[in-house]
Amino acid sequence: MSLETTPSRPLFDLSGRVAVVTGTSRGLGQYLARALARAGADLVITSRTRESLAPFQREIEALGRRVLPLALDVRNRESIDQLVPAVLAHFGRIDILVNNAGCNVRKPAVEVTWDDWNLILDTNLRGTFFVSQAVARHMITRKYGRIINIGSVTCVAGYAGLAPYGASRGGVKQLTMSLADDWGVHGITVNCLAPGWFKTAQNAVMYENQEWVDYLSDRIPLKRPGRPTDLDGAVVFLASDASEYVTAQTLLVDGGISGGATRALPRK
Repeated sequence: MSLETTPSRPLFDLSGRVAVVTGTSRGLGQYLARALARAGADLVITSRTRESLAPFQREIEALGRRVLPLALDVRNRESIDQLVPAVLAHFGRIDILVNNAGCNVRKPAVEVTWDDWNLILDTNLRGTFFVSQAVARHMITRKYGRIINIGSVTCVAGYAGLAPYGASRGGVKQLTMSLADDWGVHGITVNCLAPGWFKTAQNAVMYENQEWVDYLSDRIPLKRPGRPTDLDGAVVFLASDASEYVTAQTLLVDGGISGGATRALPRK
């Protein structure tokens, strides 16, 4: 018998799928959710305050997609416990989870406080795990799921002033591999989408320094920081049937900076 099969739908088509994207009141979360909606998915969008989601909800509904806005605090277990029942009551299913909610505090390592560390690790790492756990319990019953954890180039590289953040993102990379092994038998893939240097609300002040932007761009093989839409293809790929046999992977979308190359010195 041939191992080749004919896909039941176009590889990158998300029509009829329901995607939960956390942290969508602003920033890259909105771009990721927008890309999934344009590929056909209906959306569950979340923020700590439901009211902040109203403008984005209207935008996605204008694309012809169904949208459920929900309040979610990934640092609060009770809030996480309420997520899946609310989604199932409205849509009846969850096919895709994008763990995007995150935070950062930029400080020299000697200035990081106990509370800084807890804020970052509880949001970026513990929150990612327990939201994944809650959603996976539903996906296991359906023998299908796509979980996409949002990491960063700091999953694989260290930067001064980002010690807790790098620790959290390195943890997300390792967590991704463990969950992929845990849940693969149930038809669930778990991957990490790791952006490089993108301008967001968290780091916008850095991009006001043109000297720094020029320095950064010179270190990136493609010679520019990322644009939010540079993530569109990657997130749709990981959410779709095109990545059916891809799991436990960290996909770096970073213009090549993680390759570690630097410009060669000119020969004398």
